[in-house]
Amino acid sequence: MNNLSYLCRKMNAETKRHRILTMAVLFCLLLTLSAQAKQAQVIEPSYSWTMSDPLGQHYPSDIDTTHIDYAQRFVPTNQSIAWATTGNYGAPGQDQIFFDRPVMSEFFFEDAQSAWIPTIEDHQFFNSRIPMTMVSYTTGGGQQATQDRTSALFSGNINRKSAVGGAIDYIYSKGSYDAQADKDFSWKLFGSHMGDRYEFQGVFLNYNLLNKENGGITDDRYITNPAEVQGGDTRVDNKSIPVNLSAAHSKLVGTQIFLNNRFKVGYYKYERDSITDTIIGKTYVPVTSFIYTFDFKRNRHRFINQNASQDETFFENTYLGKGGTDEATTYYCLRNTVGVSMLEGFSKRVKFGFSAYATHEMRKYKLIADTVTGNPNASDDLTPMPFTSGSDYTDHTIYVGGNLIKQQGSLLHYDVSAEFGLTGGGKGEIDVEGEVSTNFKLWKDTVTVRGYGFFKNISNSGFIDMYRSNHYMWENDFDYDTRFRVGGEIDVPFSGTNINVGYETLKNYIYFGEDALPAQCKSPIHVLSATLCQNFHFGPLGWDNKLTYQTSSNETVLSLPKFAIYSNLYFRFTIAKVLHVQIGVDCNYYTKYYAPNYNPATMTFYNQREVKCGNFAYMSAYANFKLKKARFFVMYQHANKGLFGGMNYFSMPHYPLNPGRFQLGVSVDFVN
Repeated sequence: MNNLSYLCRKMNAETKRHRILTMAVLFCLLLTLSAQAKQAQVIEPSYSWTMSDPLGQHYPSDIDTTHIDYAQRFVPTNQSIAWATTGNYGAPGQDQIFFDRPVMSEFFFEDAQSAWIPTIEDHQFFNSRIPMTMVSYTTGGGQQATQDRTSALFSGNINRKSAVGGAIDYIYSKGSYDAQADKDFSWKLFGSHMGDRYEFQGVFLNYNLLNKENGGITDDRYITNPAEVQGGDTRVDNKSIPVNLSAAHSKLVGTQIFLNNRFKVGYYKYERDSITDTIIGKTYVPVTSFIYTFDFKRNRHRFINQNASQDETFFENTYLGKGGTDEATTYYCLRNTVGVSMLEGFSKRVKFGFSAYATHEMRKYKLIADTVTGNPNASDDLTPMPFTSGSDYTDHTIYVGGNLIKQQGSLLHYDVSAEFGLTGGGKGEIDVEGEVSTNFKLWKDTVTVRGYGFFKNISNSGFIDMYRSNHYMWENDFDYDTRFRVGGEIDVPFSGTNINVGYETLKNYIYFGEDALPAQCKSPIHVLSATLCQNFHFGPLGWDNKLTYQTSSNETVLSLPKFAIYSNLYFRFTIAKVLHVQIGVDCNYYTKYYAPNYNPATMTFYNQREVKCGNFAYMSAYANFKLKKARFFVMYQHANKGLFGGMNYFSMPHYPLNPGRFQLGVSVDFVN
């Protein structure tokens, strides 16, 4: 198994070619931008939207062209105000703000990488009157700890109703510590047609994420007290700190094809000249639409460890072989959905839209084969396997659901959806969620009040029920996971205040215990969460703050930091009326708690009760700029290291965060 060393050499060679090509592309784009800036054009503005799954309902979204807080996107810890991570940019992580943490997915391996994986729910469609291109490149960290990210997005209209586009995103980061590099590459193609009678929204996306897994450093004192383990020497070469795994890596590969079709039935509304009574225009008013959605997913997880001695030492059990590990797990999901929808607003009497649908879902799970049980040549010193069932299995489920929505009007909006499982592994599933909001004027501004909630009774991932690998095996018969959440939010723009308070009850909560195996808590767990966002602006001075308080009634099963704070102090101003500038410093902080640990073999976060993490400040100094349609920034991450805020900067046991590093980047937006 020499593929790991080959991949490392290939990644280093690709880095040089990648930087040269990227800088050349950006230089050409900047020249084009300066030429285009001289051309005065009067063109309708571009707009974008996201869509719901599976019906393809439209939701307006913003095209990203802002320079405000642009640099912060490239700090690993800034995925959340409390983010548990292995440390590197593009590496596994988990949100420790529980209300922001997604429910465990069917292919749970990808949950740890969800921040870097493109999804259908987050995908943006565009309608741009001229071709739109957005390209960005960031780099930093020096030669031994390079952190590069290159992304490009293109969308262009074929005509006023049809558009096509594509996007790529490439992260290459060597990391600040040994055996920590990652290479995350994703791309997608998409298209849309917004016709009077027929609508189409389609996305084809693919991702390929490669992460070296070092299992954490062997001794935390290399960070907290280096003199104690280095004979009095306080200087630390981060790349020389010993790690638990030196020849292991995980790989995630995923493909999804999503095709949404909507056939609309309605009538034409004619506009007549008030004097001559002649028809001067017509508008198609849809009444009912018929929907068909095709959705196919394929996911694959692979774990390789070429160091046999580390493989046996780091993992407690070995089931299939002691010469190292090379294993793969595959998941397929095919969904076909048909629905009918009555559209909102076709008549003054119809104040809402209503949809109903039925879905057939086929899931297929492929585990690695059992090569030991019944094999007379198998080693006698392997741990006995807990089960001997087959390696492949398939499940078919039929769901029915509906949606009630009101987006138009200024007084009241709501969006309620419900889905029920009728057959197969999802039989008995219930998923009801919704929100309602209203706006009212207060001191010449608009205040928004929103209420939200859900009730979920959901089956377990097939891989939670049964899983086989070299180091972890289980077979479970867990009850359905039941969750009930209710909350409210108020947003007051003129004072910069947003308050969000929620409460959730979890019954039969599924988690990974201290042995890194799935477990279920039968007794209810109660979670209370309150978040305050308060932004202050005094002329050019801005101070943005976010404070979250959360508490869990069972911290042994669900441990959370009680307080998490993000604060950002900056100046905003304009030079010569064309150069927009934001200069400031931001800080993350959360209180100590028993943070989860990370399992490289299954890419899961599991409970531990030995080490508390938190109670440190992670600060970055930055400057963001925007000149016409070009954004750029400079930043120094972890600027307070060695000055104040503590040296115990671990967001998880044995996984230190990045030390100080310089980062810069540029983005060119060809958006009308």
